Amino acid sequence: MKITLALSQIAYTVDIVNRVMNPVNDESYRSGSQSIAIAEAVPGTVEAPYGQNLVSYDQEGVLFAMAKLVEQRDRHTAGHCERLAFSSVALGVAMGLDSASLLTLYIGGYLHDIGKISIPDAILFKPGKLTEAEWEVMRSHTVRGEAICKPLKSFAHVLPLIRSHHERMDGTGYPDRLSGDEFPLLARVIQTVDIYDALTNTRPYKDPCSRMRALEIMEEETANGWRDREITAQFVHLNYRVIAKASQGIGTSSDRSMQDSLSNLRRFLAQ
Repeated sequence: MKITLALSQIAYTVDIVNRVMNPVNDESYRSGSQSIAIAEAVPGTVEAPYGQNLVSYDQEGVLFAMAKLVEQRDRHTAGHCERLAFSSVALGVAMGLDSASLLTLYIGGYLHDIGKISIPDAILFKPGKLTEAEWEVMRSHTVRGEAICKPLKSFAHVLPLIRSHHERMDGTGYPDRLSGDEFPLLARVIQTVDIYDALTNTRPYKDPCSRMRALEIMEEETANGWRDREITAQFVHLNYRVIAKASQGIGTSSDRSMQDSLSNLRRFLAQ
């Protein structure tokens, strides 16, 4: 029987991921690729430490719990993933995207920053400006997140969102400096709502912007060639009508309700 681990029960899984992504002092993880090590650590049944019995768990449940754990490391990001899941699906509906794309956006909203689980607190929560070396570590959360999710075949369609949501239309983003149509469409959707949420909420290094100022900044960045013009315009229009009001009550779900919502969405889109 498979079970979904609660947040208090996934410390071992998190420890595995941290050792995989930072394997300097662990001889057993020095050989082989990161994705192979994670494939052995995350899916299916694993051996618990200190001679405990084997534990079987639902793979998707663990990843959703890990995504929630990323949020709970920082009170400033509470509800961030849920707001992104809601807003990206709403934007996708307004854009006329198909059911498969909407489901991908929903999952991507929750998992896009899962790689931050392996970013040190001293960098993730630093109140001041990051050094170039610290920025290099911070930017690595995209490829780390992709590596964490890559062993699960059911999440293959979400990997481009996790890896590419910090690219820019003019090719100055990261990690691959993609430009134009090379920048995956759904990653552009996630990026749009991610930027808005980051601007309108407190972060360790900044105070929140007003809704109007956030939309102005997004339009300025679009004019500079960083963002997708059509998606930004659609988001601004949708924000006035739907997102700003509906997202106010979002942000209190547990990892269990995340999966329930995902199951409900899957059923709805399958109709």
